[in-house]
Amino acid sequence: MNKLDNSPKIISLFSGCGGLDLGFHQEGYETVWANDFDHWACETFKKNIGDVIVEGDIEQIDPYDNNSIPDCDIVLGGFPCQDFSMIWKRPGLDGERGNLYKSFLRVVDAKKPKVFVAENVKGLLTANNKKAIKQIVSDFENIVPGYKVKVKLYNFADYGVPQLRERLLIVGIRSDIDFDFEHPNPTHSAKDDELLPHVTAGQALANIPSDAKNTEQQKLSPKTVEKLKLISAGGNFTDIPKDHPLYVKGMISHVYRRIHPDEPSKTIIAAGGGGTWGYHYPEPRSLNNRERARLQSFPDDFEFVGTMTQVRKQIGNAVPPQGVRELAKTLKKIFE
Repeated sequence: MNKLDNSPKIISLFSGCGGLDLGFHQEGYETVWANDFDHWACETFKKNIGDVIVEGDIEQIDPYDNNSIPDCDIVLGGFPCQDFSMIWKRPGLDGERGNLYKSFLRVVDAKKPKVFVAENVKGLLTANNKKAIKQIVSDFENIVPGYKVKVKLYNFADYGVPQLRERLLIVGIRSDIDFDFEHPNPTHSAKDDELLPHVTAGQALANIPSDAKNTEQQKLSPKTVEKLKLISAGGNFTDIPKDHPLYVKGMISHVYRRIHPDEPSKTIIAAGGGGTWGYHYPEPRSLNNRERARLQSFPDDFEFVGTMTQVRKQIGNAVPPQGVRELAKTLKKIFE
């Protein structure tokens, strides 16, 4: 990425392979410092976003030391959702993994960016009888000089991503900034004729170049191939008749899930055993990582580093860059 002297400067936390950063880079921002503890995600970030990522534990970095983290205009990051199964049982956010959330809070407190954007799972809205999200909003509002915080559940398919993926975006504007922020309206819809139609999985997977990276194909057993032949477009294991010898019982919905070419795909996941890789239609095979990357809206020149399983994890954990471009555009006005 080319450095732009007048571009808003990003500090990126829990960066992963850089999907959130990429969406903002595509709108003219620049990441000047990033952090993640996953080695292969850091290697991918370096290769595609820039050699500004520090591999290691964020809890071991003091954000109040100006020699450790530079100043910035905006802090981005998706703090791990595992925190919220723990911290709300203890006063003061002292849960076992609560420090990861508090690390994000500390960086915002130390750097006082004009804006922060935190991404998380839909379940955060209802975690601990809705106390979790209320506490988070309160914590950011109470950082001196305070932040005006607005929370919205996005379905990224409504913003041009060929995937039905719901994620929470928490946006804070520093209280001394005169800017009336509203989350951007959807650009795409399955029903509203005034908006663009959803991008389908079939459109997303078309015309992948023969020399594209990360196209290694998983080898499936003949038995799995035969199972897939019994499953319709957009279907899953429940399409297999109960009296069929290949019937499988009691699995979760994304097992043997095949894409529907005329709809956005279901959510791409990061890990899982047999039957969870996501499957092509009409070809009876698993999706390869370049196809997963396309469904996550990564461009073909974004090359992932690591084994097939490590790359799958990076893609499944990423924020789809296209999904946050409208937000990046909206926030850009603050810096102009």
